[in-house]
Amino acid sequence: MNIQYYISALAFILFAACVAGKTAMLRRKGVKAIVFGATDKMDFLLVPPVLLVVYSVFANAFSWPIWKPLAVPFWRTVVPGWIGLILCVAAVCGIVASLISFGDSFRVGIDEKKPDKLVTGGMFAISRNPIYVCFDTFFLGQFLVHRNILTAVFVVVFALLINRQILREEEFLKPHYGAEYEEYCRRVRRYL
Repeated sequence: MNIQYYISALAFILFAACVAGKTAMLRRKGVKAIVFGATDKMDFLLVPPVLLVVYSVFANAFSWPIWKPLAVPFWRTVVPGWIGLILCVAAVCGIVASLISFGDSFRVGIDEKKPDKLVTGGMFAISRNPIYVCFDTFFLGQFLVHRNILTAVFVVVFALLINRQILREEEFLKPHYGAEYEEYCRRVRRYL
């Protein structure tokens, strides 16, 4: 079995644990961090492809059943897989730093009922969307490890859906934070 597959599965667990841990910490403070789908039910279109990719990563690592055409690697060399793992680790570190920077303002989705203060420090001084950049980096890394049609399609679809979410969030943030957000947009880029 390929050690890269095991490490990528571990990276997925760490990735999910970061978000789940932050969500649990906020819940103890009385903050509902998961508002995914509250403003747009189309957000749930992201769930099936995410679950499919998660399953495929674990299927590769632990020999679970998967339809072979979805899992056949495009190439056999392992060098891109090591680069992918470095990207996954960097993304998990970036997510941790972003979640710390977020403080109590972290939400999964757009929180129209109880938005918190505008976060512009820490990782948000580098990118207006550091968690989304880390998500894209993480899944690009997963593609380099697993290098199959499923992860290739997912990376593209996920990047498009993340961009859609960013644009939706910006439409919410502009009127909500006004001049403060406009100034922030002038100083910090959307991605990097």
